[in-house]
Amino acid sequence: MNCYLGIDIGSISTKGVIIDDNNKIITSSYIWTEGNPVNSVKKLINILKNNLDKRYVVKGIGTTGSARKLIGLLLDANVVKNEIMAHAIGTLSIYPDVKTILEIGGQDSKIILLNNGIITDYAMNTLCAAGTGSFLSSQAKRLNINIEDFGPLALKSNNPVKIAARCTVFAESDLIHKAQVGYKKEDIVAGLCKSIVLNYLNNVGKGKKIKSPVIFQGGVSKNLGVLKYFKEILNTDVIVDPNSHLMGSLGIAILSKKNSSNKIYDLNIQDISFDTKAIDCGGCSNNCEILRIYKNNKLIDIWGNRCDKYIKN
Repeated sequence: MNCYLGIDIGSISTKGVIIDDNNKIITSSYIWTEGNPVNSVKKLINILKNNLDKRYVVKGIGTTGSARKLIGLLLDANVVKNEIMAHAIGTLSIYPDVKTILEIGGQDSKIILLNNGIITDYAMNTLCAAGTGSFLSSQAKRLNINIEDFGPLALKSNNPVKIAARCTVFAESDLIHKAQVGYKKEDIVAGLCKSIVLNYLNNVGKGKKIKSPVIFQGGVSKNLGVLKYFKEILNTDVIVDPNSHLMGSLGIAILSKKNSSNKIYDLNIQDISFDTKAIDCGGCSNNCEILRIYKNNKLIDIWGNRCDKYIKN
């Protein structure tokens, strides 16, 4: 039986799914990247492999996310695509009529607009972590609250306070002030959730016409407080799929299936050595930072060069 692996490697989390010929998820996993995408992918694949029926053979591997090119080289992936394409394909496979995809991840967020299954517009916010998963996690620690309890606590509030979440520095200052003057913890948490929604709509979603059906994805989609305020402010239903955190990996797995060949992939990668070595060229005023990539001590690619001086032989 054929199967296909899709991996979404982000700065905070690494997600992976294995699907069959009908795009059904056979097994999946979600782990922390911990600043080392190579090690996290090795760990992820080991988890997926151990949960995979031995009768399956892997006929395609796709990678997406911020480390997609690096991991694509490691796994010799047959498809490497950006997150916009991956999230759209994954979502359309379950919700073919989707018009708007809202996504808030660990350190970035995006919006994707579609019409009849075609991407018509998109935007990303990658310059500041305000309003993202890492921002929420840091505020939860500051308030001494488990991040899993953040959403349910926000739902208890009837009076969310105003928090300036357009910047992490301003938000933290505002949060400290509100706590010191005596606001209830649930009202502060609700205010944070609401401010995240407003920040997203006023920045990532600025000028975008959001139409239903609306799908909310990414790790933050699991936060019931943020979901509540998206529904209230947009005045429409917002769908969160049980696998909302896996849509990017699902989409890239589907693309790997569409581009598969007769090749069979081996998931036994634990012993593969994969190293990168960076040098400053200094050969001209460009002063390119050259990144040499080695797999099992063999040079397989070079990135960063603006001339042919370091082109791989």
